[in-house]
Amino acid sequence: MPDDPPGFSFVPIAYVRSPYARRIDAPHQSTVVAGTETGDLAPATIAFVDGIPDAAFRDLAGFERLWLVFVFHRSQGWKAEVRPPRGGGKRSVLATRSPHRPNAIGLSAVELVAVEARALQVRGIDLLDGTPILDIKPYVPYADAFPHACAGWIDGIDAAQGRQSAPGPRRPRSPRT
Repeated sequence: MPDDPPGFSFVPIAYVRSPYARRIDAPHQSTVVAGTETGDLAPATIAFVDGIPDAAFRDLAGFERLWLVFVFHRSQGWKAEVRPPRGGGKRSVLATRSPHRPNAIGLSAVELVAVEARALQVRGIDLLDGTPILDIKPYVPYADAFPHACAGWIDGIDAAQGRQSAPGPRRPRSPRT
């Protein structure tokens, strides 16, 4: 490792237009929609910024899924341990998908519905409106799918609660009287 590591600078290539304005409205994972307002996979638009030409994304047509690399732009700091929404006590932040990370970047797989001029239409979003997108990569099943991979502590929760037992969005707390 270098003594003085280089800094990194990224600029968004696109922004999400999503039905989720508040964190409490969005699902914890894009495919776990129980508890959302509609109970359906949410549609969204990935709107490219000026300077990203159509030629940069036109060949995404025909892919069923995309990886979105994004910034948790509302994250406020991080801790080494967090409490995942599925329970089971505190876990190492890097063994979770918490938005509160050392580098506030995330990865989400979404369904590609359409490639349009200056935008992508997607479904199954778990990102907030205005989320900055740093990069987009096609989901390639032979390289990206490992259905029999072990998932550490999550395997124990799946065995006890069932797969995709993650809670839906939290509801705001009632004001105390």
